[in-house]
Amino acid sequence: MDTEDTARLIYLVLLGSVIAGYFLISNRDRMSELARQAALWGFIFIGVIVAYGLWNDVSRTVLPRQSAFEDGRIEVPLRTDGHFYLTLHVGDKPVEFVVDTGASGVVLSTEDAARVGINTKTLIYSGRASTANGDVRTARVTLENVRLGDLDEGRVRAFVNEGEMDSSLLGMSYLRRFGRVEFTPTTLVLER
Repeated sequence: MDTEDTARLIYLVLLGSVIAGYFLISNRDRMSELARQAALWGFIFIGVIVAYGLWNDVSRTVLPRQSAFEDGRIEVPLRTDGHFYLTLHVGDKPVEFVVDTGASGVVLSTEDAARVGINTKTLIYSGRASTANGDVRTARVTLENVRLGDLDEGRVRAFVNEGEMDSSLLGMSYLRRFGRVEFTPTTLVLER
């Protein structure tokens, strides 16, 4: 828990204490009814905390994901973290990529590379890339049988990043495959 979360928790505890104190003082003649009301409000309060804590997990399964249309158009909704995510299938394995217009190429994390069958221990990390986290070593690879929805992308050149990455990146070398790339405040639209 970071400092901001701790401050929020302290605020909520103080607010709850003030509300509970008010109810105790104003209803001291009806304690059994007060206990029932307190239990009800306690369950509501706990339910709100649980819903807030699980929102990221629930939103991944409830909120819409990328949509592919017959005309080759793909719509990708903006996620709550402010990023667009595209899921490509490499062979039969789905890989979720963050769309990153600041990245020149397709960059796989070592975890995603291993998951799609690349032996990361035998790669030759001869390239270098400048990232927000500093310089990292990279290895050039070719991904076979890449698909985006119903679109068969064939072979895609990529790099495996030897450094730590939260997610694989889908950079400009991939986005240039589309005739139109449009960013709106809530949607990324890709068209062939």
